[in-house]
Amino acid sequence: MFSLKHLVVVAGLIGLVACAPATPPPVDTAADEAALKAATTTWIDAYNAGEVDKMVALYAEDGVLMPPHAASAYGHGAIQTFLAADTAGAKAAGVKIVNGASTAGVSGDIGWESGSFTVVDAAGTAVDSGSYMSVSRKVDGKWLYVRDMYNSDRPLPAPVAAPAK
Repeated sequence: MFSLKHLVVVAGLIGLVACAPATPPPVDTAADEAALKAATTTWIDAYNAGEVDKMVALYAEDGVLMPPHAASAYGHGAIQTFLAADTAGAKAAGVKIVNGASTAGVSGDIGWESGSFTVVDAAGTAVDSGSYMSVSRKVDGKWLYVRDMYNSDRPLPAPVAAPAK
């Protein structure tokens, strides 16, 4: 037989179950993930065209660009300076970036994308390849890079031997 004590415990458990938060419905992040990937496409197209201002506009004011074999660029001014020199060097060398496969994810107002790229010469021959990872923050409905890094899959060139004395 149930005692009053059992009845109170059962009623309490029923109350806890009834008050437990429901599992939130899944959030559809497909549009935001597509926007993150579109930003990368814009960045690469602007890089290949030498449109540095268009690339800098993709970064938050406090964004950081972390390129390989170079110091990190903090903020729009430093990012502008680095990208202006880097795109000019790519143009002089006759190379372009080709985007590869990527994946993206979103949690609230933070998003990320990672993927691969290839650098090709004028003949379309791959001269480098690498991967990238960007973290973005949604500000006023627009995704802006807060951290952006990429690397090369190729090893550093061998050091040049010092001339014999």
